[in-house]
Amino acid sequence: MNKTELKEFLDAKVVQYNNPKFLESDPLQIPHLFTKKEDVEISAFLTATIAWGNRKSIINNAQSLMQLLDNAPYDFVLKHTKNDLESFNGFVHRTFNAEDLKYFIKSLRNIYESHGGLEQVFASHGETRSMQNAISLFKKTFFEIPHPTRTTKHVSDPNKGSAAKRINMFLRWMVRDNLTGVDFGLWKKIQPSQLSCPLDVHSGNVARKLGLLKRKQNDAKALAELDTNLRLLDPNDPVKYDFALFGLGVFEKF
Repeated sequence: MNKTELKEFLDAKVVQYNNPKFLESDPLQIPHLFTKKEDVEISAFLTATIAWGNRKSIINNAQSLMQLLDNAPYDFVLKHTKNDLESFNGFVHRTFNAEDLKYFIKSLRNIYESHGGLEQVFASHGETRSMQNAISLFKKTFFEIPHPTRTTKHVSDPNKGSAAKRINMFLRWMVRDNLTGVDFGLWKKIQPSQLSCPLDVHSGNVARKLGLLKRKQNDAKALAELDTNLRLLDPNDPVKYDFALFGLGVFEKF
């Protein structure tokens, strides 16, 4: 199909999947449990961090994680004691374990106390057409306090070749508008035009079948190629096509 037909096809798929029914089987339902900005962004960041593997398992473990945080993530992050963190012992999602989670909570407190919060850290390094360098610099900030070496693998770095799927997904959740009740539109210092599509095996395979991506690996170079092509379809909100690519891959086995 030509560019016009492709855009019409993908725009229709965005409408089909960008609606509250999408939340029924998606980890994004977890931050929708909260209303306070900081609760939403912390729960979203932690949920996105463990968002790989079986989606039902992701949702169940994210729910358990919120219970460990007394269902008040921001309050817990700011006021937790060392003893409070002991309740995390036994938590595990694939390779993300209690040691990683304890550090994440400590680092989040540092980010809110010393850097003005998650939005400020990302927004202060955002570039006009991309958040990828900002993600890399976010990782430096996130690990600026003493940390277990093993935990660094749980935050991706685009400048080291990663497509940073989970952080790009988290940014989509925070930045894109809430007009359909799916994403939150909470962060005003970053524009949707700066975002990149969360690139994984599903969106990557569909993008290749549609001619939006030629590179075979799902890495930073592939993300840049996909970014370029999605911006041709909608320069103001290219990442909306995540709904189309993901929906076609996961629900329609396109």
